[in-house]
Amino acid sequence: MTRDRITIAPTGVDRSQLDAIVGRARQRGFRRFVLDSSAPFESRPDEEVVRRDGSELHREGKPTIRLVTVHDPAELAEAVGRVPEGGAVAIEWTGDRVIPLENAVAASGRRFEIWTYARSTGEIPGALGALEHGADRIIVEVRSPTDVDAVESILEGPLPTSLSWALAPVVSIQPAGIGDRVIIDTTSLLRPAEGFLVGSAAAFLFHVASEAVGSRFSRARPFRVNAGSAHSYVLMADGSTRYLAELAPGDTVLAVEPEGPSRSVRVGRIKVERRPMVVVVAEDQGVRRTVFLQEAETVRLSSESTRIATTDLHEGTSVRGVRLPAARHLGRTIEETIEER
Repeated sequence: MTRDRITIAPTGVDRSQLDAIVGRARQRGFRRFVLDSSAPFESRPDEEVVRRDGSELHREGKPTIRLVTVHDPAELAEAVGRVPEGGAVAIEWTGDRVIPLENAVAASGRRFEIWTYARSTGEIPGALGALEHGADRIIVEVRSPTDVDAVESILEGPLPTSLSWALAPVVSIQPAGIGDRVIIDTTSLLRPAEGFLVGSAAAFLFHVASEAVGSRFSRARPFRVNAGSAHSYVLMADGSTRYLAELAPGDTVLAVEPEGPSRSVRVGRIKVERRPMVVVVAEDQGVRRTVFLQEAETVRLSSESTRIATTDLHEGTSVRGVRLPAARHLGRTIEETIEER
């Protein structure tokens, strides 16, 4: 979910409340607004301002967008049937909203834009995700600065874009007794090359691959990463780190392919079980980095060209990981002197 498709519409407020809402929205990174045609507003160069005049939405230098209230299937068919190629229609719902929006998205065929009003923040996720694509623009009515905070709280922020990948040779792999290991089951299906970034020190996180490939004696679990011991860090979708033991359903973790694309996936379930562990020690820039993983054929680290199970890993194998700033406070990067061992 992204701010790019969210438009803030201050509703039923006076001038001071309008200024407060817009100020908070700007602080939170929102750059699109819908206002009544008579509302005072001084836009910035990077902002889009849409003026609402009854059943019409006006954008400077662009065609007017019809605003349609939909009660039933006939009104929906009429609304989408009148949109010209490359145009847009804005829809307000009076009852059902999810299935009708899916029907509208399907009818558009990406030939024109579907805008929709969200009557509350709780309607935003469904509007963004209908038929996977969602509405092209979601106009959210807000009545106070705290409403802006509520909108932000359910949106996913930008993903980390500049991961510093490295190959680190394994210098030892040793039994580490029985430990509490954490399995992360996600609400997404992961590709074989995708995985999570995990490690004992935030300065270097190892790429632990998904279980999208099984073993001779177990089926594939493409929604799963057997991530490691409870104390380990994992890189979240917002660039912060979290201890594996702290993860909970609904959290967003960064799923990433080595040197490749990344995306946000949500935790569906956490499984903590006591299992035999190994400690993998790799050397990066003269510093030894560790990750504690379950000893099993389905637990794999990414190497230069493939993925290697902890049962097959040996000294001299180079594994992939990411270098990050080491100093953290509650998972966020800070500037301080720190040494992790």
